[in-house]
Amino acid sequence: MPAVTEKVELGFDENGPGNFFILDDPVQGVLNNPGYVLGGGSFFYDVSAYVTQINVNRGKSRALDRYQSGVVSVTFNNRNRFFDPTYTASPFYGQIVPRRDVRITANNELVFLGTTEDWNLDYAPNGDSTATVSAADGFAFLAGQTLTTATNPVELSGARVNRVLNDAGVAWPAGARSIDTGTATLQGDSVTPADNALQYLQLIESSEPGELFIGRDGKLVFQDRNKAFPSTAVPLLTDNASGITYSQVRVVYGSELLFTQSEVSRKGSSTIVQANDLSAQSDYGVRTLTLDGLLQNTDAALVELATYYVSLYAQPEYRFDQVEIILSQLSLTDQNKILGLDLGSVVQVQFTPNGIAPAITKFARVISIGHTASLVDHKVVLGLGTLNATLFQLDDVAFGILDTGTLAF
Repeated sequence: MPAVTEKVELGFDENGPGNFFILDDPVQGVLNNPGYVLGGGSFFYDVSAYVTQINVNRGKSRALDRYQSGVVSVTFNNRNRFFDPTYTASPFYGQIVPRRDVRITANNELVFLGTTEDWNLDYAPNGDSTATVSAADGFAFLAGQTLTTATNPVELSGARVNRVLNDAGVAWPAGARSIDTGTATLQGDSVTPADNALQYLQLIESSEPGELFIGRDGKLVFQDRNKAFPSTAVPLLTDNASGITYSQVRVVYGSELLFTQSEVSRKGSSTIVQANDLSAQSDYGVRTLTLDGLLQNTDAALVELATYYVSLYAQPEYRFDQVEIILSQLSLTDQNKILGLDLGSVVQVQFTPNGIAPAITKFARVISIGHTASLVDHKVVLGLGTLNATLFQLDDVAFGILDTGTLAF
């Protein structure tokens, strides 16, 4: 099987190493040569030759959690002091600083795009020295931004997300977002500089309810609750030769996501709406999911939401929680299928416990992605949330079967 080709690039400015156009230079001064670019900004410089370890962690632990900022650590061989910010003889001198872009790819598939935060240098008496850079995605930026004073109209959740991103206190680039229209109608409200941008965006996410995260390409993604996934495009992860082979699978069955009662309220209203599954309460007791201060426009919308949550979580569920995949054990085609997955993607997992039929097959949504890459191998760990309710899709072989999907909510 082919090895995975990883690339780590750091954002350097025009004063650093690189292929910049130099006037009158016989090589770098030739016009229309795409190998040498004009200065005036930052560019990505390939430092893969020095990399010994890459760790990427993005996502959340369970379906009802909010997505966290994606983080990365990359370890470099620093025996030559090239990554020492005080070493003036380094070809990277002046570039080893925080708040620079970092881009990681594998087989030319984007794995992470974010910004460096810290550099840590470890020296050993024998000269076996390393430099480790930590980086975070755009959630780290949003967590530090506050909104300007504004009054929001009644609008759909997707429009509200875009309104927040357009706020002068955020100014998120229009080309760095992928925003669904949304299904929930949100109430008009007011925001002030006391409101944190990320916290308010996550309130919109909970009010939809949908998915809000930073994609592997650095874009802010908002998926509404009726996001459709054609089953024909879903990769099959399996413990046999019928699909993409995983090395380990973890199954969870218990009360982690068991709620027989839900209580929800909305901003500006004293009404608390409650929904119950009395049969489930008889079996498992009263377990309450509470969501406060949502942005629903009416109490009737709260009733729908409360009922929706109880319908999803009133019974314990056997679910695939995590799968581990060793990329070197896969063909190049299958490697790229795994590397092409992002948060919010859907996979199908098939598992035959101890090889004893029948196999258990379920669809699941990817809620976390971890990469561990070294000079030896590249491991991907996918955290999964069960796809409890999939939007009904006419003629789809899996999601177009009557009485299996939801028409809408």
